[in-house]
Amino acid sequence: MPTISYFYGISIRMFLDDHAPPHFHASYGGFTATIDIQALKLLKGELPRRALELVLDWAELHQKELLHNWELCHQWIAPNRIDPLT
Repeated sequence: MPTISYFYGISIRMFLDDHAPPHFHASYGGFTATIDIQALKLLKGELPRRALELVLDWAELHQKELLHNWELCHQWIAPNRIDPLT
């Protein structure tokens, strides 16, 4: 599962050929979550409130890039790195 971004201790990853809906995985400490790219909401798992807010803010800024990466992953092409939240 390639890491596509890392900020404030949060890792953002995408699996190649993962199941729908388009999503990414975020981890922070011992917490993991699956985030829907189109709806910008938590699908599964949990993150501390502040970490989840940061992830959702980042995802909103990079939604088009995330959707492009989703398409790459479904073609078995490694996703592009995406700038971290600063």
